[in-house]
Amino acid sequence: MVCFLPEVRHADERGWFVRTLDVAVAEKAGVDVRRFLQDSQSRSRQGVVRGMHGRAGAGEAKLVRCARGAVLDVLVDARPGSRTFGRSAVFRLDDEEGRHLYVPPGFLHGFQVLTEWADVCYRIDREHDPAEDVAVRYDDPDLGIRWPAPVTVVSERDAGAGSWRQLLRRLGTVPAR
Repeated sequence: MVCFLPEVRHADERGWFVRTLDVAVAEKAGVDVRRFLQDSQSRSRQGVVRGMHGRAGAGEAKLVRCARGAVLDVLVDARPGSRTFGRSAVFRLDDEEGRHLYVPPGFLHGFQVLTEWADVCYRIDREHDPAEDVAVRYDDPDLGIRWPAPVTVVSERDAGAGSWRQLLRRLGTVPAR
């Protein structure tokens, strides 16, 4: 995973301007943006949690940014055999700093909205195949994710997601405990 700024923001009395995608800047950060096939965007209200989502099979890479407001973005390494398997990483993404977060294939991804509203933009490297969707509950005790605010809303799908241990069984990985 990599978190990087796409370009310096240019501000004046009108507001600001920033290039949200620059292939050279992304490649300097080690991200090949030419392979992304889809752009998606979500808008969510404060306290909402979306996640923790991933893809089975070859997985999918995402390039994520917050275009409006702020979110706490969380990644969990779900790649069996990885030295960081099962560990999480937390990033603040917002519309002021404009960081982009590269989510490699094999990671679970989710976020909580910290401001009144937030728009999150995703660039995805594969077409969506619902048969490959995987999800772990946002409040799974084995993941131990500490959301910074009370969770106000989750989707039915996210509320009904399986546990980390169920995902490990699906991946053919025996839980360490």
